[in-house]
Amino acid sequence: MGLRKNKLRQDHSEVDTGPLNDILFILLMFFLMISTLANPNVIKMSVPKAKSDTRQKQSVVVSVDKNKNIYVGAKKIISDSLLSELKKYINEGDSVKPAVVINADSSSAWGEIVKVMKVARKLGATTSATVTGADK
Repeated sequence: MGLRKNKLRQDHSEVDTGPLNDILFILLMFFLMISTLANPNVIKMSVPKAKSDTRQKQSVVVSVDKNKNIYVGAKKIISDSLLSELKKYINEGDSVKPAVVINADSSSAWGEIVKVMKVARKLGATTSATVTGADK
């Protein structure tokens, strides 16, 4: 009878799962590496190219105060030399013309503002005028 008891104990064998963990880890690493290499969400786009040299427009600030004083930038100028002062900033041969921004006081004379606009347009620049209100 002792033989039978030993035979029953041998029938209950265990499965060794140690190599199974190694195989699962290798498969996991394989799929992670493949998923990072194959990215289906990438969209290929053609970027437009410029035909000429693209430069940003520069703006020249001209200020007119209530005493008919004209400033180009921070430099005070005489109204007769406005054309020569603006020519320093606006080159006639350039394909990109700067914008002349005119800052004027609300109590300044519109004749001076229009004069600055005419000179700037004569040089081929675009103009825009802003009027600031007087403090009360």
